[in-house]
Amino acid sequence: MTSPIEDAILSLLADLPPGKSIDPAQVAKLILPERWQRALGQVRSTAVGMARAGQIVILRHNKPADPDSFKGVYRLRLPMDGDVAPVAGPDDETAD
Repeated sequence: MTSPIEDAILSLLADLPPGKSIDPAQVAKLILPERWQRALGQVRSTAVGMARAGQIVILRHNKPADPDSFKGVYRLRLPMDGDVAPVAGPDDETAD
């Protein structure tokens, strides 16, 4: 069973060419157009769970990020062949 946020993420990603990503704000605006900022925390926590399950990839600086330790601005995309498991690094510790 999926949540409306999971459905929105997967729907937006399905409409993109392979390798392209979405801004989490797009998801929030889709599920709560009038007050989308309130949904950003839920989008983030749902995205983390989906990334842990291997359904999506969280990107920082256009590289896969560890869903358990990333900070700052991020994007979402579907997994691709050749994705390497993220390694925590200095980019994960700084906020944009």
